[in-house]
Amino acid sequence: MKDNKKPSLQPSASAPRRLTIKDVAHAAGVSLTTVSHALNDRGYVDPDTRAKVKRVAKELGYRPNLRAQRLRTGKANSIALLSSMPFAVAGGSSRLGFMMEIAAIAAEAALQQGQALILVPHLEGSRQLLNELDVDGALVVEPIARDPQILRLQERGITVVSIGALADKDLLIPHVDLQSGLAGQLLLDHLFSQGARRIALLIGSEQRHSYIEMERVYSSFVREHGLRGLVIKADETGGEEAGRVACRQLFTDEPGIDALCVPVDAFATGAIKALTELGRKVPDDVMVVTRYDGLRARNSKPPLTAVNLHLEHVSSLAVDLLFQHICGDTRCNAVLGPAPTLQIRESSTPRRSE
Repeated sequence: MKDNKKPSLQPSASAPRRLTIKDVAHAAGVSLTTVSHALNDRGYVDPDTRAKVKRVAKELGYRPNLRAQRLRTGKANSIALLSSMPFAVAGGSSRLGFMMEIAAIAAEAALQQGQALILVPHLEGSRQLLNELDVDGALVVEPIARDPQILRLQERGITVVSIGALADKDLLIPHVDLQSGLAGQLLLDHLFSQGARRIALLIGSEQRHSYIEMERVYSSFVREHGLRGLVIKADETGGEEAGRVACRQLFTDEPGIDALCVPVDAFATGAIKALTELGRKVPDDVMVVTRYDGLRARNSKPPLTAVNLHLEHVSSLAVDLLFQHICGDTRCNAVLGPAPTLQIRESSTPRRSE
């Protein structure tokens, strides 16, 4: 016999009805408008009432319908993390470099704000991707001067915060200052204290604030101590190999160098390879130091003296600053990051003769 009974439209026990804002309003004894304002931290709501609404929502297990919320507010509920550094420098073979360390902390900080983090790696010809990126704001890691990513995001009206100060004096972008000059001073003072007197500087050829600051500090350092300045620059896109080639060129021209200050960790590990090829022992013949205390520095042979930039704190500061600007609070445009600290390792501690 054919069953003509219509299927039930009631939710089954295995698919409970989704809680709505009306349920929260009913349980808290307030209006729908009050619940909306309280949960989204908008409008004026008495602080005690706001706290009560949030508590009731949590107790009920209410979760907002993000799709509906997005349609209503026009917000993407996501932010992007971009780097203008080639992956050969920002990530490397381990894929756990400078960029990825920032991403891990920034993702957690964004999630606490109810936002997702979209990681946008450095890509040649990525203009189309930036045109289609649907985000409320973006963090850009150590941008170059007149960074095309920043300019394009600004054209689209997307709020941008830079991790690292900008090389452009006329580009007013909120940023977290990594104190690159202080990091460079720590490295140079350490090498000098270890007895180095022919210290060469190997930096990237791109116009980044950290490189500009490093060169400025180095010039002041050699002048103060009456030393001869030796500076060579390498192309970031070459990564470790570019550092190796630059180091070999340095020692062809100046074989008496006794220390290398190499802020880019990929260049530093390349320099270690070149010194090995040249028969120079690190640190007994040549000391080597770098800026970023990441996996490259720690896993190098020998391990590299480096600087702890406290990126976990920097990332949280950057996310907080970005959300301030997204929410319309533009009073703060520059945040001073934590003071860098030196991590001394084998690459700069030569064995003293008895």
